[in-house]
Amino acid sequence: MSYERLDHCPICSKTEFKNFLVVQDKSVSQESFVIVQCTNCQLKFTNPRPNEESIGPYYASEAYISHSDTSKGLLNKTYRLVRSMAVKNKVELVNRLSGKGEILDYGSGVGYFLQACQKEGWKVEGFEPNEAARKQTEEKLGKALFQEPLQELGEERFDVVSMWHVLEHVHTLNETLKTLVNATKTGGHLVIAVPNADSYDAKKYGADWAAYDVPRHLYHFNKASMQRLLKKHRLQLKEVLPMKWDAYYVSILSEKYKHGQTKMLDSFYTGFRSNLHGAQNGNSYSSQIFIAEKK
Repeated sequence: MSYERLDHCPICSKTEFKNFLVVQDKSVSQESFVIVQCTNCQLKFTNPRPNEESIGPYYASEAYISHSDTSKGLLNKTYRLVRSMAVKNKVELVNRLSGKGEILDYGSGVGYFLQACQKEGWKVEGFEPNEAARKQTEEKLGKALFQEPLQELGEERFDVVSMWHVLEHVHTLNETLKTLVNATKTGGHLVIAVPNADSYDAKKYGADWAAYDVPRHLYHFNKASMQRLLKKHRLQLKEVLPMKWDAYYVSILSEKYKHGQTKMLDSFYTGFRSNLHGAQNGNSYSSQIFIAEKK
């Protein structure tokens, strides 16, 4: 296994970090990883981390649900239920942003969102690095996905580029965002959903918070760090929206990590408290959707 250590903050380029938390990968490898925090812009990120060529095995498990289409077990059944409701909300959102033009879903998983967009009349394109998930998406869409997006996307093409819980996985953070911004039409939108490391459930569960998801999650954003990253890439933030279902699902998984068993009542109570806290504290929900416009 090959690791890389960042010596500059990916957002502000400063070089001073402090250790924030040690988190165990409880879903796949059982290894522990350090999360550091930039002392300047406060971005949290996993450091050191497996490099891009070595991280594949950390995704190679049915335990990594977003690359799996199984319905075995309570967690998977819950995930599929949440996903079906979330896909409907996502499609309604992109329909509101644009008149069903061309959309790129970067990190398309097993393809349910793109399939729903296609049925709504969108011209769809996608990228998914995981081969098994990519094949499932291609079967759903009846077309091939991009293989090398940093070279293939072109410029001023897409009305909407979406990244649903993807940006936190991307090794080449700034290079990828630059490419996606260039591929978006002027006046088009980037829709970026990420977990919120300042949420109520993040603070409650600490190192057991499932959305830290080390080492697959390389960055652990909050509203301030995402705003700073978008500004760096000359994007204008238009809206921040909640992903309310995430609070319940993440709490179910976090309870299992913390106690070694699924505790549904405690999980749903925490999910409710997290959403209530988010509503009362500037949209600080468990997961947030950032809608940014290219000017």
